[in-house]
Amino acid sequence: MKNIPQRSCVICRTQKNKNELLRIVKNKENIVRIDEKGKESGRGAYICYNMDCLEKAKKTKKLEKSLDTKIDEEIYMKVEEIIKNKIGGEVIG
Repeated sequence: MKNIPQRSCVICRTQKNKNELLRIVKNKENIVRIDEKGKESGRGAYICYNMDCLEKAKKTKKLEKSLDTKIDEEIYMKVEEIIKNKIGGEVIG
């Protein structure tokens, strides 16, 4: 059986399988992107597929602190869309 890496949500600190969290990544050019595949190179921060965690991320700026850069509202909006699709649609896993 293959060992699935564990990661922690930077907001609620819950440990989950890497594929159960959404990765936000900052690359060398300081560009912040959503990394749904978990393969992009750069500094990554993980967040639960959970609206509460997203709201806390916006309020506390924990994602920004974790990646040490400003995150555009556009990124948060995309994350919100992905979370809504994930929790509203099929359960992958």
